[in-house]
Order: sequence, then structure tokens, then C-alpha cells
Amino acid sequence: MKTAVKKKAYAAAGVDVALGNQVKSGLQEKLKRTFGPEVLGRIGGFGGLFRAEFGDMKEPVLVSSIDGVGTKLKVAIALNSHESVAQDLVNHCINDIAVIGARPLFFLDYIGAERLNPNVFDQLISGFTKACKAGNCALIGGETAQLPDLYHHGEYDLAGCIVGVVDRPKIFDGSRIVASDLLLGLPSNGLHTNGFSLARKVLLQQMRLEFSQKPEGLSRPLGEELLRIHKNYQPLLTTVPASRIKGAAHITGGGLVDNIPRILPAICDALIDTNSWKVPSIFRLIQRGGRISTEEMYEVFNMGIGMVLVVARHHAEEVATKAGAKVIGQVTPGSGRVLLS
Repeated sequence: MKTAVKKKAYAAAGVDVALGNQVKSGLQEKLKRTFGPEVLGRIGGFGGLFRAEFGDMKEPVLVSSIDGVGTKLKVAIALNSHESVAQDLVNHCINDIAVIGARPLFFLDYIGAERLNPNVFDQLISGFTKACKAGNCALIGGETAQLPDLYHHGEYDLAGCIVGVVDRPKIFDGSRIVASDLLLGLPSNGLHTNGFSLARKVLLQQMRLEFSQKPEGLSRPLGEELLRIHKNYQPLLTTVPASRIKGAAHITGGGLVDNIPRILPAICDALIDTNSWKVPSIFRLIQRGGRISTEEMYEVFNMGIGMVLVVARHHAEEVATKAGAKVIGQVTPGSGRVLLS
């Protein structure tokens, strides 16, 4: 007669340590793909080790940022497609320090879940490593937590922390911005990682669309459109001499209206010509389906512009050509606001 194996108390409480160890097996080899010679030690220690070497920088300044993906995760979970949101997180964090002029050094992730699903975990790690390798950024560690009392079945959350470096004389701080400078817009890849609470409410609840549907104007099914990967703009910025860029804004939560003022002098406004680029169909679909005002759309979504650069008028053509951007407006005398025209 077989003796019944008693389930461990912690596992019975909802936290399976053995499962956690299982899903993290082989992690060392996966993350090594993102390592350069600066990374010391091994994954699994209490802290990641990074030997900082800043080359010929005169005054290296470390730049850090932390962020999440928000309710875009609801779409990833519903479609059981998780790699792209991990890439979103890395690219979002890289962009947040790129607008200061920094290049990324290393990234750390946090995964909190109701229960660790091996397939989901593998997809997330694959997304993190792919984006870090593409962004020349080492994934030197992270944390996973099973939290059955905080998340519903099958749910998880992501957060990411990035550290980069910039030479202090080359920081984009907006201090040189003056009236007559031009605003250059770099095209987005759709919603990126912002506005999904409103987008989901409009598209899925009010319009009752299915992820498998391809609404008029979209080139792919709705689910695929919503999971388009947040662009990493940092490589594009490296094609432009740092002295050419007076300021840069990552267009995330708050849209163009709230993000550009973060770099404007108090005596300047940003006048945006909303007819200077074609707004992607997904935004028009959301606006039409939710009967949302144009003003609010530009306060919530990027509307097709993922990053804005401020440059002197005589440098605009050069920077636009190198960065793949276009003129979308100009700086005028004012009080630190964004004006839409």
C-alpha cells in the first residue's frame, strides 16, 4: 500500500517553491546572451554585479528609471502571448533614459504572479533577453514572486528597473530650448504601453469587438494590433550628434499634452500641428467608438508619435533625416504648455 505524500504547507498556502525553482532552471544560460565583459558573478545571487567602465566620458552620470506595462498585460494574458509585453517593458525603460541622452547599461525585472506558469515565464524571459540584447543592455537579475492572495488565477504583473550612463556635458535637459526651435516627431508603433484601460473599455466593452476581428482600417487582427511592440528609439538617437538635440520627450502616459512640458522652459510653449502626420487607424477607431474628444485623445495616447525631439531650426533637416523623424511643430513664447492646432 502506497503512503500518501503530504503536500508541503507553503505549497498548500499557494506558494510552490519547487515550481519556482523548476521554472527558473536554465535561467543562467538564457541571460548570459545579454552579458558583456562588464557583468560579473552569476544569476541567482543577492545582487547583480556590473563593472562600470565609461571610456572617454569626462563626467559620467548614472541615470535610472523604473516602470511597468499597465493593463496591456490583460491583452497578453487573454491571448496567451507574453513575449511582446516583456520587450515592451525593456524598450519603454530604455526610452525613458534615452531622452536624457543616456545609453543603457543594465536592466532588472520583477514578475509577480498568482502562480508561476512555466510557459508564461519562458515567454517573458525570452522577451526580456531579446529586447536587452537588441538594446545592448545586460539583463543582470530580477525577482519572481508567487502571490496567490494578490492576483486572480492566471494573472501576473511586470516591473522593470534600468540603469544607464550619460556624459554630463551631453545631457538633454531642455535648458537650451528657445522660441523658434522646431519639434520633430518619431513615429510610434501603435499604442505602445499607454492608454490601455481606456482602449480596452472602448474596444472590448463598448464596441464589443473580438481580438480575432480585423476592424476596418486595421491591417491585422485587433489582438495583434494591440500587442505591437513598444519601439526602442535609443539606437536612432545615437545617429545624431548629441549637441544637435536640445531636449527629448518620451510620449507615454499623458500623451503629447503632458509629456512635452516636462522639457520646456517656463517661458515657452510647444505648438503642435496635428495635421503634420497621419494618425494611425487604431487611434481613430478608439476615438470614434468611445466618442472621445480630440483634446482628450492627445492627453491619453501618443497618437502616432512615440518621441519628440527639440532642435534648432537650422539643424532640423539633418536630424530628421538621420533619425527618421518629421517636423510636427515649433516652440513659441508662452508658459510651458502644449497647444494643438
